Amino acid sequence: MSFINNFWKLTKVFFSDPKYFISILSLDNIKRIYVVLFRSTSQDVDRTVNQIVNIYTEHGKSKVNLTNIENLEHGNGQIPTFNTIDVSIIVPVYNQWEFTKQCLHSIIQNVKSVNYEVILADDGSSDDTIKAKEIFENLIVVRPEKNLGFLLNCNNAARHAKGKYIVLLNNDTVVNPHWLEALFDKMEKDSKIAICGSKLLYPDGTMQEAGGIVWNDASGWNFGRNDDPNKPEYCYVKEVDYISGASIMIRKDFWLEVDGFDERYVPAYYEDADLAFEARSRGYKVVFHPHSTIIHFEGKSHGTDTSGGIKAYQIENQKKFRNKWQDKLTNEHVKNATNIFKARDRTFNKKTILVIDCYVPWYDKDAGSRALFMYLQFLVKHDYNVKFLGDNFYPHQPYTDTLNELGIEVLHGVYYQKNWKNWIKDNSCDIDVVMLNRPHIAEKYIDFIKENTKAKVIYQCVDLHYLRLKRAFEQSESPKHLEESETWYDLEMDIFRKADVGLSYSSVEVDILNSELPANRFEQIPLFLYENKFLNVPIFKERDNLMFIGGFNHPPNLEAINWFVKKVLPIIIKTHPQIVLNIAGSNPPDIIKEMECDNVKLLGFITDVELEELYKTSKLNVVPLLHGAGVKGKVVESMYYQTPIVATTVALEGIESLLGQVYPQDDAETFAEEVCKFLTCEKSWSDQSKMLGECFDKEFVECNVTEKLFNIF
Repeated sequence: MSFINNFWKLTKVFFSDPKYFISILSLDNIKRIYVVLFRSTSQDVDRTVNQIVNIYTEHGKSKVNLTNIENLEHGNGQIPTFNTIDVSIIVPVYNQWEFTKQCLHSIIQNVKSVNYEVILADDGSSDDTIKAKEIFENLIVVRPEKNLGFLLNCNNAARHAKGKYIVLLNNDTVVNPHWLEALFDKMEKDSKIAICGSKLLYPDGTMQEAGGIVWNDASGWNFGRNDDPNKPEYCYVKEVDYISGASIMIRKDFWLEVDGFDERYVPAYYEDADLAFEARSRGYKVVFHPHSTIIHFEGKSHGTDTSGGIKAYQIENQKKFRNKWQDKLTNEHVKNATNIFKARDRTFNKKTILVIDCYVPWYDKDAGSRALFMYLQFLVKHDYNVKFLGDNFYPHQPYTDTLNELGIEVLHGVYYQKNWKNWIKDNSCDIDVVMLNRPHIAEKYIDFIKENTKAKVIYQCVDLHYLRLKRAFEQSESPKHLEESETWYDLEMDIFRKADVGLSYSSVEVDILNSELPANRFEQIPLFLYENKFLNVPIFKERDNLMFIGGFNHPPNLEAINWFVKKVLPIIIKTHPQIVLNIAGSNPPDIIKEMECDNVKLLGFITDVELEELYKTSKLNVVPLLHGAGVKGKVVESMYYQTPIVATTVALEGIESLLGQVYPQDDAETFAEEVCKFLTCEKSWSDQSKMLGECFDKEFVECNVTEKLFNIF
């Protein structure tokens, strides 16, 4: 049965795109398939077939974004000119004009938003390369008097570079869209990066390298060679031992500091690994960027045979490299092909934390996701090796790419959906902490993790589901809500008992948990983490109208705005007939859409930029929640932007600093009176605005809670 299923999977791929299917059947792939089919278990066969199918379908060859080489422009080309140069692209060449021409056209076609120059480092070519300047307008050609060899040719050409950054790019490459932008943006954001390099692909779309590993014998691995480049382990930004010099961006100040490639490796090989080691020895980082991709026709310049020609220097230079860096290799690197999990992103000295939630955090859609995203940022910032598993195993965008850009590996796809247990078992010795989020997700994973790892298990409930449903029952008296509350209570208490640490954003919930399970450890942590307070707060006279923010997939938000519009707003309109309530939030149902009128405007989903503008221009944020649990993101955001609030008891719950500072209003009359007071009294408004900022500083500014979080994680 398995054979038939696999046959049909491959047949569908073949008839969808025969040319593509044939292209992935390289000699190496045919050998791999033979070994799997005749020497492996049925599970290995299934896995291999799924990998082939996933390259084409789920992960998709479109995700790789390969430039269509056949459609590259031909003939003459014009390299743009700029008043200032940010990046100097150096293309070292020796003959091979057709490849060089293709490479130059791909640069012109695919670099759109970086100021660059192109320097052709012609090392004494005798073919049509000598006409390059005639064919490519504005191309800079540096041609030494004699053939220097690859290394010296690069060093010589770099002396002519005007840019802040130098890019070394092999001539037997084709760059893909955003290739240069990804490298440039990363270097601009982090001054500690000396070298940033690309993901290298073969012309058939398979992987050549996702960063390099150097073992303690000075031998190297091109990590990911011949594999699917869209697998999660190749798609996140990470530090690496080195990056092959086929496509690397180098900070020019660092290049000048070390005087370029070390000439002991003349004419070529190991100079790129040596440069990476030099960078780290001076306190810099060497980083792989998966969103910068090139196609590399490996071996076109020097071939692949190490027994003769220039390629033979690879063996000789390995010895030189080992002699130079023996101490580093002995103390910081491991035996060949061991502990690849840590070696592939240089995380031997970092704690690894696996974070599990229902899906990658949609940080601009709901408070729970925004909170988790902030904690992921915190963990990366403080040097944790972070892996993320979303229970739906789907790479939602742009959220997955955002996590990858932070340096977080996101486990997604069919393979991980079926094999997450194997992944945890295989890496159990290297997983130090597991953070589980939400009860229905934690229930699935906690027992397996406790049984198969020694990791510290942290459970973040987001809010107590049973408590929220119990309060819903008190509002509605629906037996269904009471039954659901009792079910969630049993589940949540069971998870908290098993976890090493239970977390809640709410001080009220921590008190409840301590009374229910006194033998367990519970900690309150901030809902959101900010680096500092919001500055330049607009004053009273620069603001107008009311706001409400909340996603409508969450029932308490729907109930809250329905109550406010029907019961509270009519009272406010009596004295403020021109007042407008702006309702922002994703997925508004028809009942919300029907509320629109002169006094009620429905904004729907808004971006973070639009959200900030809404907080800055609104006079008041109304938070009329009648039931719920946990700390409310909309209240914390108001504290951050120092936009005064009128809220119910449930809305203010769990934020200790607001106790006695903001008084809850739980009936329509008093809620409306409080709103009208802030609309008319500038002093009351200004006093609360200032107070919110002070309370925010105590609870939600990162530096004030970092030590506590370290003790937890």
